[in-house]
Amino acid sequence: MSGKILIVDKVSTNRIVLRVKMLAAKYDVEAVATCAEAAARIATNLPDLILINLTDPAEDGHSFCRTLRSNPDTGHIAIISVGATDSTMSRFGALDAGADDVLPRPISDSLLLARVRSLMRRRNLSRELQMRDGTNRNFGLEETRAPRIAPAAITLLSDCPNAATARTMQLQTGMNQRIRVSTSDCALIDDDRAGKTDLFIIDGSTAHLSAGQLFRLVADLRARESTRLSAQLILLPRQHTETAAMLLDLGADDLILGDVTPDELMLRVRSLLRHKFNQDRLRDTLRDGFHAAMTDPLTGLYNRRYAETHLRQIAEKAHASGCHYGLMMIDIDHFKRINDGFGHTAGDRVLCGLADRLRQNFRPEDLVARIGGEEFLIAMPRTTLEEVKAAAQRLRRLVNIRPFPIGDGNNDLHVTISVGVAVDSQKPDELTSLGDLFKRADAALYVAKANGRDAISVSQTAA
Repeated sequence: MSGKILIVDKVSTNRIVLRVKMLAAKYDVEAVATCAEAAARIATNLPDLILINLTDPAEDGHSFCRTLRSNPDTGHIAIISVGATDSTMSRFGALDAGADDVLPRPISDSLLLARVRSLMRRRNLSRELQMRDGTNRNFGLEETRAPRIAPAAITLLSDCPNAATARTMQLQTGMNQRIRVSTSDCALIDDDRAGKTDLFIIDGSTAHLSAGQLFRLVADLRARESTRLSAQLILLPRQHTETAAMLLDLGADDLILGDVTPDELMLRVRSLLRHKFNQDRLRDTLRDGFHAAMTDPLTGLYNRRYAETHLRQIAEKAHASGCHYGLMMIDIDHFKRINDGFGHTAGDRVLCGLADRLRQNFRPEDLVARIGGEEFLIAMPRTTLEEVKAAAQRLRRLVNIRPFPIGDGNNDLHVTISVGVAVDSQKPDELTSLGDLFKRADAALYVAKANGRDAISVSQTAA
């Protein structure tokens, strides 16, 4: 099953019809008559989406929706109001109570199913981000980012100048901020100077944009890197239900059929922006958490945990392609003397200085990591033994030739390194395991240090 749906409607015929439609679409469906029954079901089995008839005068369905939205455990459940009279007052009341959309009778089957699919996609994305966020928190990577307080960036796309002017005034009245206006053609031109757009409001309510143009516009905005995470709200004529269904399936987040009051438009805009900012926050938290989990906090290089994982990928690709890869194990000579003689702050500056030189002098595809106190590792894909040896010698001279500033009024400090080198087997019929190569590079490092330091040593097996 692709999702759990709960139907809430006092009229049994309505429940049966909706249940049959949702079951035919392969959803897991339950149906109840009252809000009290719905609350009992939700307490034991959370649905992903609720289809609810808010027109029953004996039921306070609006209060029920508000209660769900105010509870952190149920606030994520998508809600579609079905069966409401097609009036601005009823639509506003349902949206204000927390419904994500309002579909009046007679309900278009294609539009209903498209809206369900759209909200299910959004729910699944939110669940995935929240699960990853929970994993970060379990690792102690709590969010420290402050909530967003900057104004939203809203772009109105309209090919009718008169309609654009009227719609802009309507939006500015409710949002109290500048609305950027553009045509559909200009929207498809990536312009970094225009800045990032949080929400596109696409006005298809006039005859200036055909259904085909709207389809291409929505799909193109979703496909482009600069706009793929922007929310989309589409305005359409009332009778264009089939076009609306297709637009939802192509990636539109919300749409309005027919005339809309400023109050309803603002409710929908704020709801979309609230969801957009929450997703942005979760993505930023995940990115920061992954970065913290993968990198050394002092030098900013990858840490041992990441290096070991990435090394396995390099080895697998090398063996699959028949190319060689090399490893360097690097150790700062007499590093304890630096800490003892000048303090740990000076030692940290040397570590960071070496990390900068490593970053600046290797290819983007090379792995550069700090794997211990003063130990570093470099992995070079698609590299021969001679190339790795040359790179190691170049690095040794680069460290040796320029002293490291250590601050606190001290003179710059002359530092040397020892490097152990190992390369995957040069024989096509022999495969070197990653563990063996790592041990060989480490053994070569100890030979370099035993031979007086400030030296390069190559694994005898590789040589």
